[in-house]
Formats: sequence, structure tokens, C-alpha cells
Amino acid sequence: MATKEDILEQVVEEYLIHQGYFVQHNVKFLPRRDHPDFVSNQDSNHSDIDVLGFHPAKTGPEQVVAVSCKSWQQGFSPASEIAAIEGDKTLRGRKAWKAFRELTEPKWSEAFIAAVEEKTGRREFTYVTAIAKLRGPAEPWETHPGFRAALGGNPIRILTFQQMIRDLAPDMSTTLAATEVGRLLQMFAASGFNLDQTR
Repeated sequence: MATKEDILEQVVEEYLIHQGYFVQHNVKFLPRRDHPDFVSNQDSNHSDIDVLGFHPAKTGPEQVVAVSCKSWQQGFSPASEIAAIEGDKTLRGRKAWKAFRELTEPKWSEAFIAAVEEKTGRREFTYVTAIAKLRGPAEPWETHPGFRAALGGNPIRILTFQQMIRDLAPDMSTTLAATEVGRLLQMFAASGFNLDQTR
């Protein structure tokens, strides 16, 4: 279960449950020790798939979604992130690629896909970057050939906090929601609060 600090993960969880997915949080993955590029002092700390969703009624890459949550308050600029990764630059106090190991390092890409397969039985999935706010077009990120290749050709999608909330809010019923975030949205609806008022 996400901690109370992981509000973006909680919104992703409610969003996916609302669409019929079963979800799991913080699925750990790590390069295999016999990988030729494994470096013990660099590759021994697990990374996580923040939210992994499985939908029993869907087929193809939509059946499984593997979500990486980036709740950066300044927003997410695909062009800037790509430039920093490709230029081996430092962002937010560390090398930019380290925030996206599974998209940039083959040994981590392999481990990520293996973790998805272990939990879902599928190597076909949609990789989702969930973000607080989008700055600039999503297309460079969603169509980046290197990222797509790293994920075995699987699709990449950006999902914003605003998009999730706007999709969820109109469908909140009076039946008690499954998560704290869902119940909070129900309280907004019950109070008569209109999300459009915040524009």
C-alpha cells in the first residue's frame, strides 16, 4: 500500500481501480547478478515499479500497466528530461537517467520487464509515466525510439494528475469508494464543489 506521502500513487491506484484494474504497489526489480554489466556497488539497490495494474477483461498492452510516478512540483517537461538524459546531465541532484533506469540502461530494462512478467505473466504492457503537471508536448516522450526499444517495443503513455482527477470526478457515486483518495473525491462531490471553479 502506498504511504500517505505518495499522493500521486494513491490517485493512480484509484484511477486504475475505477477502470477495473487490480493493482499492486512498489514492485521491486533489480538487474540479475550474472548480467555481464552488473556492478555490485551500483546495482544492488532495488528500484520499484510504483503501481502495477492488471485488467482481466482487457487484452494486448492495455491489460497490464506499469506506472512510474514522478510527482515533481515544477512539472514534467519531456523535452527537457530527454535532453538531460541524452546529455548525461544532472537534474534534481543526480544524473537524469537514474530517474528512468528502466528506459536507459539495458540491464535495468531487462529487470523491469522480468518483474512485470513475474507478477502478471505478461511481457506485453503499457508503460505509464504519471506526473503532477505536463510542460510541453507528450509526444517526444511517448514516441522516443530508444525508450520504446528498451521496453521491448511496448507503448509509453504520459498520464497527468489533472487528467486522472477530471476522469474520476464525474463518476464518483454515493457507494463508499475503495480508497482514501476516492472517498475524498466523493466528499468534494457531496459538498457541491466544482472542479471547473478552480480554472
